[in-house]
Amino acid sequence: MRKFLLGLITFFLLCAVIGGILLFVWIKSIPIPDFQSFNERKVVQSTKIYDRTGKIILYDIHENIKRTVIPYEDIPIYIKNATVAIEDSNFYQHRGISITGIIRAFMTNIKSGKIKGQGGSTITQQLIKNTFLTPEKTFTRKIKEVILSFKLERAVSKEEILTLYLNEVPYGGSNYGIEAASQSFFNKSAKDLNLAESAYLAALPQAPSYYSPYGIHTDELEQRKNLVLKRMLDLSFIEEGTYEENKNKKITFTNPDEKNIKAPHFVMFIKNYLEENYGEDMAENGGLKVITTIDLDLQKEAEKLVFDYSKENEEKFNAKNAGLVAVDPKTGQILVMVGSKNYFDENYEGKFNVTLAKRQPGSAFKPFVYATAFKRGYTPQTVVFDLKTEFNSSCNPDGSPKEGTKEEECYHPVNYDGIFRGPITLKDALAQSINIPAIKTLYLAGLKNSLETAQSLGITTLTDPLRYGLTLVLGGGEVTLLEMTGAYSVFANNGIKNKTTGILKIEDSRGNIIEEFIPEPKSVLDQKVVIMINNILSDNNARTPAFGESSWLYFPKREVAVKTGTTNDYRDAWVIGYTPNFALGVWVGNNNNTSMEKKVAGFIAAPLWNSFFKKVFEKLPKEDFLKPENINTELLSGVKPILKGYWKGNRIYLIDKTTQNPATENTPSESIEEKILTQIHCILYWVDKNNPAGEIPINPEKDSQFISWETPVREWVKNQNIKED
Repeated sequence: MRKFLLGLITFFLLCAVIGGILLFVWIKSIPIPDFQSFNERKVVQSTKIYDRTGKIILYDIHENIKRTVIPYEDIPIYIKNATVAIEDSNFYQHRGISITGIIRAFMTNIKSGKIKGQGGSTITQQLIKNTFLTPEKTFTRKIKEVILSFKLERAVSKEEILTLYLNEVPYGGSNYGIEAASQSFFNKSAKDLNLAESAYLAALPQAPSYYSPYGIHTDELEQRKNLVLKRMLDLSFIEEGTYEENKNKKITFTNPDEKNIKAPHFVMFIKNYLEENYGEDMAENGGLKVITTIDLDLQKEAEKLVFDYSKENEEKFNAKNAGLVAVDPKTGQILVMVGSKNYFDENYEGKFNVTLAKRQPGSAFKPFVYATAFKRGYTPQTVVFDLKTEFNSSCNPDGSPKEGTKEEECYHPVNYDGIFRGPITLKDALAQSINIPAIKTLYLAGLKNSLETAQSLGITTLTDPLRYGLTLVLGGGEVTLLEMTGAYSVFANNGIKNKTTGILKIEDSRGNIIEEFIPEPKSVLDQKVVIMINNILSDNNARTPAFGESSWLYFPKREVAVKTGTTNDYRDAWVIGYTPNFALGVWVGNNNNTSMEKKVAGFIAAPLWNSFFKKVFEKLPKEDFLKPENINTELLSGVKPILKGYWKGNRIYLIDKTTQNPATENTPSESIEEKILTQIHCILYWVDKNNPAGEIPINPEKDSQFISWETPVREWVKNQNIKED
């Protein structure tokens, strides 16, 4: 037994020795690359992004690659120190890798759960990885990266490594190296960069698309730039006064030209997706073939219309920008994305994608609230009173503050036209976008319930019910045009949600499919509720009192559901509409939140929306919505009178039709007729909002809103001289 164990140990030792020798030979055989051959780097592995046909290239990431190599002495000390501070603070101490940096980065990324977490590679490793190795994340590749980093550190000086790195690192788009980045972003040579500009550029390499000054994460870029400055302060590269001076310093970015790019906002949206899901290196240099969902013919039509109408809207309404998104409701695929009037506009943040920006939706949010009310048992025929109403129970019903309440805390909003209509059905209130009934509907449906409905349809930006209050139904939260259009597409698809996507297929450099679109439909909204919403939003007669009989929202030969939205101070105008096979959202406004002329959305955003839908109808087959006739009887059967439109009362009694006397047990059934006592009250008198189908509340005044709603109703009844039973 002892001999056997000794033999076994000897065998393993021999294997270890042989393995060590082979590893040593392999390590010695790995050559140090020629770092002077920048023009021969692996740009042949450039990622290419295609339209939905897979034949037309929208963007070749490296087709217009820019790089100008400059010597160490022409690189300003600011950019050297800023880069070392944020990327590799121990650069001058380590020998190629940093064990503590790798551990720290691993723990940070585990906590963040994001690719934009902290990187663990040293500047030396990044140079090796970006320049000479393939982007695949394999164990062998990582070993080569470490070995070459050690070899490089022994072969050249730290100054040479930093110079090579700053001439090679990607700063976004086709800009490689500090000189190309400086020229593109600031229209100046790198040697003329100031500290704040250097900090911005040093902030970019970690995630160039995410932190792009032309993207939607400019706040995050500002935070990272300030982190660069703070790290420089901590490392004594700058003093406290210099840090404070540059932290809030205003810097202007020029708008570099992007040539040979189609559907540019959409392309950058896809590029950002690739970077978040596969990493910067793979997205840039992995040789990926990305087939997207974009319909290039429709995209071109949309870009032209957005440009033309934006020019007209600027002249007429002081609305300088617009965005447009189209989604296929049956698949969730993005067919069109136009993020601004002109991606190449240097004077108006053309590269900023407004379809991904968080903006208040105004009344465009109302369908989610009404859908929630319908889920809870209310019907399109349910009536609420459109009267001047105080919604803060800490104030008096007339809108004056109670003791201990400030006047500005009272909340009694008005309708867009200043008119109060008295009793109105939920259908007419939604179709005509009347505010007071919408706020009451939100209260009845429940704020939390309404948010859950919106989230189930795909809205991810509204997460805190305590933040919004009853203003949510008027657009008090912030959403994106892309998510709103995707959420409306669930109505179009009869309550079936498809995840919004821009990807059909992704192949790696060897032709292997690494991602492919697979339909994952999910039922998130009862079809009966959807039919009610679609019927309301597509009923031109119902919206005519507000928009006119032949408005921009109406198509004589097509059934189209649509909702507009205008925010406070006229900062945003929305129109989102759909057919069963196409969802289209349009936003009009100003990037800087300045107000437009005081017109409703139908006069600002709707002409663009209408014109593009007409282009769509030229190639899109006609489909109609499911009709509500089959569900009306079922919905209204057995429900309280107040829930099916009898606003004059809710108490039923039976009479004998032949005698008009109260019915008795001897009255023939064919002679019995239902009558409702005329007792006019607000809906909270008849309905417990937490159980609308339940018994009439015994003490309705226990509801905090009851007195505020009931008081104007009783005054209205008195002024109308209505006789009650």
